[in-house]
Amino acid sequence: MGKHWLRCGVGKERAPLGLPVSLRSAPQTSAGRPGLLSLGEPQATASWRGTGALSPCGLPAGSQSIILPVHNAEPWLDECLRSVLQQDFQGSMELSVFNDASQDQSAAIIERWKGRLEDAGIPVVIGGHDSPAPRGVGYSKNQAIAQSSGSYLCFLDSDDVMMPQRVRLQLEAAAQHPTSIIGCRVRREPPNSTERYTRWINQLTPDQLLTQVFTSNGPTVIMPTWFCSRAWFSHVGPFDEGGQGVPEDLLFFYDHLRKGGGVVRVDQSLLLYRYLPDAATHSVLETTIWTHRVRFLEERVLPRWAAFTVWNAGRQGRRLYRSLTAEARRKVVAFCDVDENKIRKGFYCHEDSQERPKPRVPILHFRAARPPFVICVKLDLTGGAFEDNLRSLHLREGQDFLHFS
Repeated sequence: MGKHWLRCGVGKERAPLGLPVSLRSAPQTSAGRPGLLSLGEPQATASWRGTGALSPCGLPAGSQSIILPVHNAEPWLDECLRSVLQQDFQGSMELSVFNDASQDQSAAIIERWKGRLEDAGIPVVIGGHDSPAPRGVGYSKNQAIAQSSGSYLCFLDSDDVMMPQRVRLQLEAAAQHPTSIIGCRVRREPPNSTERYTRWINQLTPDQLLTQVFTSNGPTVIMPTWFCSRAWFSHVGPFDEGGQGVPEDLLFFYDHLRKGGGVVRVDQSLLLYRYLPDAATHSVLETTIWTHRVRFLEERVLPRWAAFTVWNAGRQGRRLYRSLTAEARRKVVAFCDVDENKIRKGFYCHEDSQERPKPRVPILHFRAARPPFVICVKLDLTGGAFEDNLRSLHLREGQDFLHFS
């Protein structure tokens, strides 16, 4: 696999070593206006052919479909639907709602808003079922997409609220990046909930939208902010319909990256992103997500590294080591840490290994260890101490290290 890319057909720029094409950060390109962070398009797989049709104003031809799965959303649905009505996008736009066996007044609220939206020129397509149990977020989104007709898909959760410019600005970005998922910054509600996660969502650099796809935070642009072309969605494939406990957004995101898709964020806060303790995302077991993350790391990065160091000799680093395949474990040449007690111990012994003798992996001070690193230290938790240590090594993210925790 080549180590360089072409930028606009002239010149070459060094790509981060060890990352496959679909995970390399492409050069940042100007979006033609302030506020839009973008990545140059990664090379999409050759089998995909977008239409690329443009309207006279330069935007893609065809309507925009807002995709809205609903399940027991009565407390928030009025505010959510009002935000659809208040979009300042002047083109053709429809709302596609799929009601997944709601037991509250969601259906009545949707019917009430249908007339208001259609009076404003926004057609509303309503689907759903009244089975005893919901069939899950993946199923509902797939059904809402199937019954819609827009050339572009704007995903919206029923407990969230769009800012008026969301569809317009994300469509502008999607027109320039037809094989990308377009996200945006968010405003969290309540404001003090998940502060670290919200900072991460909003402050990732363009390169980090691709290099930090392995962390426990999940997709680097969150699902309720996604916007993409219907053609690209169809190329990647539908959402997993396994139901409760399946991280359908993470699985789709990984498939998107496997097929060469890019990740772009509009650098404006375009969504009020509500935190609900009983949201469907909390039904996914951490162990399930961990397994998918480890396998994706092994698939996309580790085959291209002859050896690497795990940064963190504590619980998370050891857990990653034990979770790797035997082939990948043999590439771990050391753990590194700042804890003198761990360093004095000198090594980590994998007691559960079937190998004889059992593997003993050295534990080094981080300054004595050699990159590349898989970092199993959570960001934004040490008052800046870890980040200062990492910066002091003058390494390049995506080439010399990747964040995993």
